Amino acid sequence: MSDQFTIADRSFNSRLLVGTGKFSSNQAMVAAMEGAGAEIVTVALRRVDVENPQDDMLSHIDRQRYLLLPNTSGARDAEEAVRLARLARAAGCDPWVKLEVTPDPYYLLPDPIETLKAAEILVRDGFTVLPYINADPVLAKHLQEAGTATVMPLGAPIGTNKGVRTRDQIRIIIEQAIVPVVVDAGLGAPSHAAEAMELGADAVLVNTALAVARDPGAMGAAFKKAVEAGRGGYLAGLGEERVQAEASSPLTGFLRNGN
Repeated sequence: MSDQFTIADRSFNSRLLVGTGKFSSNQAMVAAMEGAGAEIVTVALRRVDVENPQDDMLSHIDRQRYLLLPNTSGARDAEEAVRLARLARAAGCDPWVKLEVTPDPYYLLPDPIETLKAAEILVRDGFTVLPYINADPVLAKHLQEAGTATVMPLGAPIGTNKGVRTRDQIRIIIEQAIVPVVVDAGLGAPSHAAEAMELGADAVLVNTALAVARDPGAMGAAFKKAVEAGRGGYLAGLGEERVQAEASSPLTGFLRNGN
């Protein structure tokens, strides 16, 4: 049965988005992308020359196979983020952008006010905007009302590998969402991805966990299976958590005073 993932007007078979930073080599990056079965890969605009088809890293990404999703990593305010997105489009990239505004160099937490400001401008400019945000349900609603194509709440700060520490807030975002919810950042193990998908996230984005793995290709494959397992569990319907024990077998009819 088809279970495609749709953002704006494009559908994908994979619910695992992959970042391209931190890899020890371009070959390791490609192995991770292939292992993950990814169809969307995000690239930091500050790291590449999008106007140069011979750019060392971009030349390793098959643009026919992967949707290249430029991101504005490193932008400190809305003005910088908008400028980067417009430069990418002018260089021939699809008008899609992962919007990141992270003025804090230590924790890389997204600035909610500047993110919303940039999103409103880019949506008016015709971009398909995928904003990276803290797990803030109120901000998520404002961004959706502004016309973003997704919301991308963090599970934990970028690169920490701590997992879904914002579980309760993400649950609220998912409950109220009218666009796909992509859990981004902090997912350090396949089990973290499965947890996010079991919560009802539409997809996850992973980078550091793949880049620092001893075998990035194998780790990509492990995340792929975890995403599929988590999605399958969510669709099948998980049982509710209970405080008290509840036997799965009847407790009557077999204790008869020693007979």
